[in-house]
Amino acid sequence: MSDPLSHRIEAKRAELIDLTQALIRVPTLNPPGQHYRDICELMQSRLSARGFECEMIRAVGSPGDSDRFPRWNLVARRTGTRPGDCVHFNSHHDVVEVGAGWTRDPFGGALEDDRIYGRGACDMKGGLAASVIAAEAFLEQHPDFAGSIEISATADEESGGYGGVAYLAQQGYFAPERVQHVIIPEPLDKDRICLGHRGGWWAEIETKGEIAHGSMPFLGDCAVRHMGAVLQAFEDRLFPAMASRHTDMPVVPEGARQSTMNINSIHGGQPENPPDFDGLPAHCVPDSCRITIDRRFLVEETADGVRDEVIALLDDLKANRANFDYDIRELNRVIPSMTDRDAPVVTTVAQAIRDMLGTDPTYVASPGSYDQKHIDRIGKLKNCIAYGPGVLELAHKPDEWVGVTDMIDSARVMGRSLEKLLTR
Repeated sequence: MSDPLSHRIEAKRAELIDLTQALIRVPTLNPPGQHYRDICELMQSRLSARGFECEMIRAVGSPGDSDRFPRWNLVARRTGTRPGDCVHFNSHHDVVEVGAGWTRDPFGGALEDDRIYGRGACDMKGGLAASVIAAEAFLEQHPDFAGSIEISATADEESGGYGGVAYLAQQGYFAPERVQHVIIPEPLDKDRICLGHRGGWWAEIETKGEIAHGSMPFLGDCAVRHMGAVLQAFEDRLFPAMASRHTDMPVVPEGARQSTMNINSIHGGQPENPPDFDGLPAHCVPDSCRITIDRRFLVEETADGVRDEVIALLDDLKANRANFDYDIRELNRVIPSMTDRDAPVVTTVAQAIRDMLGTDPTYVASPGSYDQKHIDRIGKLKNCIAYGPGVLELAHKPDEWVGVTDMIDSARVMGRSLEKLLTR
């Protein structure tokens, strides 16, 4: 490793470990959105001491924002000695629920051999830490750089990004005249460049019935049975249709190269009782049943087509099933996003991977959406990719971890990319 920048990054290994652990130990759970200001202040303290101008930005009025759980974001900027492009590293600071099955403290940040464990280690506090170390090493090596470096820690990516990157994009923080290159250190592996992501369409479907005494269900109409017919129609018709569709997008893993749908939740009849209630249920026929669906679609499909396909299935049930009635409510939609392989940030990071890792990059697309959607659609900035350390399949899993060596190598690639873009 004769490269001076690589030497500087390797010398910061202990700092990288400490920073990653510190970030993991702030339990930024979303929902509901805990400790967002705490993690932004942690980042602000570090970056302001290294010459970055820091802004703390609350996404007032965004979904989920409240005085109890304010949606805080940090944007830090370091300006060089002469004009040039701005390179922006964007990482979300929120993490999903812990879930069951952990064998380690999910917010302990335990270091074992080459791995740091914790919720958010992989997705994506390890990537955030790597981008910080890369930028700091670059600034030490090239104090007279051109242009600007920005590092952001943003809210709510795990719930759509509307309290984070979407809000910042609406305020002009990702306008092409302000920022020219964006790297999002999502966990896609250190030798892969993620060009974009599939689309998503989320909806709530409610089937309706009529309440009656449970001993005389023939006097009512069971909404749960009607929902069973919906689920059966999905199994018989929709899932086979989706399985037949495949994309030319380089989506990973292989199973995500087809259209998919997840049924996120189902609720019918009486509300669940609290854990300390030991009584018996009432005897009622349920008059409502609701499901939430998460439909991921390909660039070859359209959001309207995805919606119309589900509605057509429901309308067919309404025409052919006695007393069937439903409501459907669209919750959100995300259009697929793809950056061209010859875009400046793509070719730059690709060459940096060759320089630093000695291998050609693999070009992929993400099965799920991430904040590139807002930078693309709201910010109107196309020159954006995801590149960062970590194994995608570990995201949201118990005993999530990120490799220290992978973070070092990713930081080397990020640092070399800064050299190529800001030292011309």
